[in-house]
Amino acid sequence: MPDEAILVLTQWPDRSGAQALARDLIETRLAACVSIGAPVDSLYHWRGQIETATEIPVAIKTRAACYAGVQAAIRARHPYELPEILAVPLSIGFTPYFRWIVDETTAAAPPA
Repeated sequence: MPDEAILVLTQWPDRSGAQALARDLIETRLAACVSIGAPVDSLYHWRGQIETATEIPVAIKTRAACYAGVQAAIRARHPYELPEILAVPLSIGFTPYFRWIVDETTAAAPPA
C-alpha cells in the first residue's frame, strides 16, 4: 500500500553526515520527519572479525511509496560499503500523525 506509513532505520558514522541526509530527505519531501539520536556503540561481525563502532541512529518517518527514494539517498551518501537500511511498517499509531506523514511526503516540493 503506497500510503502506508513506514519507519526507515539506519546508522551513520557521524552527526554531520546524518544531518545532511536528514535535510536532503526533508527538502525533497521523501520524509516527513527525521530523528537523529545520541551516539550508540555498535558491535558486529565484519569480514571474520568482531568490530565496534560509535554510530548515530537515524529514524526516518515516511511512507512505503517513498522507500526507494529514501534507500537511494542513503546509499548515495553513506560511506559504509554495507549500510544498515531497515524499513518497518507502521500499522498502529496516532491516525492524525499518519495522515501528516502522508501529507508531508505527497506535497509538492517548494521552489528552490
